[in-house]
Amino acid sequence: MDMDLQKELNKTGGFKNLALLAKQVVEGFIAGMHKSPFHGFSAEFAEHKIYNPGESTKHIDWKLYAKTDRLYTKRYDEETNLRCHLIIDNSASMHYPESAGTTLENLNKIAFSALASASLMHILKKQRDAVGLSVYSDQYDFYAPEKGSERHHQMLIHKLNETVMEKSEAKTTETYRYLHQIAEKIHRRSLIFVFTDMFQSSESDEKLFEALRHLKHNKHEVVLFHVFDKSKELSFDFDNKPKRFIDIETGEHINLYADTVKNNYQTAVNAYFKDLRIKCGQYRIKYVEADINAGFDSILTTYMIERQKII
Repeated sequence: MDMDLQKELNKTGGFKNLALLAKQVVEGFIAGMHKSPFHGFSAEFAEHKIYNPGESTKHIDWKLYAKTDRLYTKRYDEETNLRCHLIIDNSASMHYPESAGTTLENLNKIAFSALASASLMHILKKQRDAVGLSVYSDQYDFYAPEKGSERHHQMLIHKLNETVMEKSEAKTTETYRYLHQIAEKIHRRSLIFVFTDMFQSSESDEKLFEALRHLKHNKHEVVLFHVFDKSKELSFDFDNKPKRFIDIETGEHINLYADTVKNNYQTAVNAYFKDLRIKCGQYRIKYVEADINAGFDSILTTYMIERQKII
C-alpha cells in the first residue's frame, strides 16, 4: 500500500478527502503502467485514445507511435466520448468487516467500492467524460444522471463519502429490483459498473441476472465488480477458536469452530463463484473479482479495456 496515501487518509480522519485519495490511487496506477501492456500510454493518458481502424488518420500522434509502436489519436477539449454510470450496493453486508473502515490497510467492502468509484470518476473527469451514480440498499437511495461538470463531480464525491460513513443497519436488499429501475433511467449508450458483493437469497439469482440483462439494453457495456474479502469470505481464514458468526443483514447467528465447516464452506462458495462467472459469460456481462485487500489496479485496468469497446 502507498505510504503517502495511507498518511493522507490518517491525517484527514477517514474519507474526508476522497477526491485527493482517488487522485493518488490513479497516479500510482499510471506510474506502474510502464510495466504493463499499456506501456507508453500513461504519459499521455488524458490526451490520447487508441486508434481504431477506419478512423481518420489526420489526428494520429506519430511521435507516440515511434515510441510505443502503437497507433493513438490526439484528443481535443470538446470531445466527450463516453458516458459512464456507477452503481453501488450499499446493503448491510457491504459494510463487512464491521471492524474495518476507512483505513487503506483495513477497508470494508463499501469503502473499497467508494474509493474505486472515486478513482474511476477522477479518470473520467480527466478524459472529460460524463459520469452518473446510483446507490441502493433496501431502497433506491440515490440517483444522479451522467454529467461532466465540476459541480456534478463534487456532488458525487460528497455522496460517496456520505455512503461510507453512514452506519449500516441489518436490512436485506433485492438488488434486481433496483437494477431494473436504474436500467429504465439510462437511455444513451453507456459503460455501466456495478459494485456488489452478490449476497442474496438463492431464489433471487435468476431475477438478478434478468436485471443485469436489462442493464445491457441500448447496447450498454456492463461490468460486474464482485466485491468481497477473499481471505474471510472465500478462504474462510479464521483461527480455530469458538466464534459467533452473525448474518449482518438478518441478525441470525451461529456458534461454531471454523475448522468444522471450512472445507464444506470453501466448496460451496467456490461453486457459487464459478456459477456467477459462467452466468455472466452467458449474458455477456464482464465479471471481475474485486478483493478488497488487493488494491485497485484490476478496477482501473478493466476500465481501460472496456472503454475501448464503447468509444
